Amino acid sequence: MQPIWSINRPAVVMDCGTGFSKIGFAGNAEPSFVIPTALGPGSASSTAGAAATAGFGSRPLLGDLDFTIGDEALAAAQLAAASAGSGAVGAAGGGGGSGAATGGLTFPVRQGVVTDWDAMERFWQKCLFHYLRVDPEEHAVVVTEPPLNPPESREAMAEIMFESFNVAGLYVGVQAVLALYAGWATADRADKEVAKAGVGATSATGSSSAAAAVPGHISTATAHLTGTVVDVGEGVAHIIPVVDGFVLEGAIKSLPLAGRAVTGFVQQMLRERGEPVPPEFSMEVCRRIKEGHCYVAPDMLREFGRYDRDPAKYHRALKLPNPKTGVDFRVDLGYERFLAPEVFFSPGICLSAPQGTPSLPRAVDDVIQACPIDTRRALYGNVVLSGGSTMFKNFGRRLAADLTAATSRRLQPGATAIDITVRSHAMQRFAVWFGGSLVACDPGFRAVCHTREQYHEYGPSICRSNYVFRDV
Repeated sequence: MQPIWSINRPAVVMDCGTGFSKIGFAGNAEPSFVIPTALGPGSASSTAGAAATAGFGSRPLLGDLDFTIGDEALAAAQLAAASAGSGAVGAAGGGGGSGAATGGLTFPVRQGVVTDWDAMERFWQKCLFHYLRVDPEEHAVVVTEPPLNPPESREAMAEIMFESFNVAGLYVGVQAVLALYAGWATADRADKEVAKAGVGATSATGSSSAAAAVPGHISTATAHLTGTVVDVGEGVAHIIPVVDGFVLEGAIKSLPLAGRAVTGFVQQMLRERGEPVPPEFSMEVCRRIKEGHCYVAPDMLREFGRYDRDPAKYHRALKLPNPKTGVDFRVDLGYERFLAPEVFFSPGICLSAPQGTPSLPRAVDDVIQACPIDTRRALYGNVVLSGGSTMFKNFGRRLAADLTAATSRRLQPGATAIDITVRSHAMQRFAVWFGGSLVACDPGFRAVCHTREQYHEYGPSICRSNYVFRDV
């Protein structure tokens, strides 16, 4: 039997989130492609390309790839909406509902969980054959899952991977544990960016490959991985406590505060101010503003004062092209630069947040307080950030300050202060994917990966449970 992993046949790693999917090969430090998790109708070029490669890998799967995914799907939908004058197209992650479709687009992942398995299968199909151009029969596949993913989802995942793609092996990795792997590996190779209340952060640099980052130590490190993972993506935020490599399932908390809420807040402020943003490109423009110009204010009231005293220094004027007319339009940016990310710390300002939604620091504190008392100091001392929506400047510093304030209020006179450490690292944006890359090139991967032979013998139930979960 051929090995499940080799240099010539590295495992495929796919981390598909609500907004974006990261796909690539194990052993690399970054994914090969980062694309929106969206499907759209096919185009003449995509259909022709599919037909030209229909025999790839002696499998007929490419003959029906007459659809688009990722940026290609979003661009086609935006142009179609502009031509029809039908208004804005949904951003990556879509609107509400199961497998929501917006403007001809389908979004198979909702709040981190797959809700449309047919669309998800087609999305993976395009990723494997069109983007990565691999024959899945010769590769193992690492797929990530959110916390509290139902067992039925793992079984559905196994059925697609083994029956539709006939993959050599499948490993379903829990996103929180993979994020801790990534943080541990980066700390082993370089200084982390450490955010403490009142302490400046230092920059971190990553290694050039996952294999170089961890030369065979993950198996021994798993039992010592303890920390609180704050994973904030496009559609949902998860706070997951991990002790000695095991997820404390009963303490996990999810929040509807994520990247889409920040984008929506920017959009709301620009609309109320009457900025001339074309509605069909509104979400994309606001996403670019969010990623390029927004930051977290350590003190919101003080930040208002800075803007009022020196508006020329803090306000921004952007010129952006209108793809429909070719004429540039101007957008003025002001308070939304720091108010939009403030939704994580003051959710009451966000109209899309349900009433009573706790702030992110409050949720992190609640999660740790729900864990066994002998684990709490370790969990406070290793809060690990993961996901693109944690990349705002000062995000870790503000989270550390708010957590420090919350824990200090509970301390009895004379009690030892709780050390709060919020960590970010060079692989933070792709932490989950990078963790999967590390796992798949570890010698112990063979023992935890479900093989094709095992699936044919036992069926999809082999993936029904995940051993890393434990009750509090």
